[in-house]
Amino acid sequence: MNEEPALAQGLESREASWRARPASGVGPRVKICCMASIAEAWLAIHAGASALGFVSRMPSGPGPIEERLIAEIVATVPPGIATFLLTCETSADPIIEQQRLTRANTLQLVDAVAQGTYAALRDALPGIGIVQVIHVTGPGSVDEAMTVAPEVDALLLDSGNPALAIKELGGTGRVHDWSLSRAICERSPVPVYLAGGLNASNATEAFVQVAPFGLDVCSGVRTDGALDPRKLSAFMAAARPARV
Repeated sequence: MNEEPALAQGLESREASWRARPASGVGPRVKICCMASIAEAWLAIHAGASALGFVSRMPSGPGPIEERLIAEIVATVPPGIATFLLTCETSADPIIEQQRLTRANTLQLVDAVAQGTYAALRDALPGIGIVQVIHVTGPGSVDEAMTVAPEVDALLLDSGNPALAIKELGGTGRVHDWSLSRAICERSPVPVYLAGGLNASNATEAFVQVAPFGLDVCSGVRTDGALDPRKLSAFMAAARPARV
């Protein structure tokens, strides 16, 4: 029996099922990042977030908290809400250790990882989602995304710069070239989240131009580092017109 057509059909269905269509009335998922407390987590959940981001130790950028605090907050998050652990580790063992301590259900790898890391994570952490961040710095980022996509459950496009002496791995507040992000979304076999400089003033435009599965925001919904209910409400409202 020839299984190739069935396999090809399965991959095709996976692609078709996630791809956003801004004109269809289906809006983006929203991930609120840089959670700092149980109160912030519930503020985001009640606002309509489908995912929360927790920043572990990083070389730079806003929002890192202790892993034990991440574990405390994650333990209060109800089923149906994804909990993303942001990690800058690049090999399997420390990432596995972080996940087992925090119990987050999704790993967000903010830097390129060593060869064999994805397979090791799959073996050690069955059922845990793997999301690879691609820092969109130029046309080469499209090829990088397509190389990585078959290994992970989703991609997240951000505006960092891992090539700097002190790496920027997120939280820059900068918008990158959305035409490159659009190219990645058009070709990716897995869902794509868009991050980088998003706020209430550009969320609708970002969804329409890039057509990602989800939008990811940190600084755009914060004031002096704290989650701001007004900015959060405005951001969620800005995403909703795309649903009409």
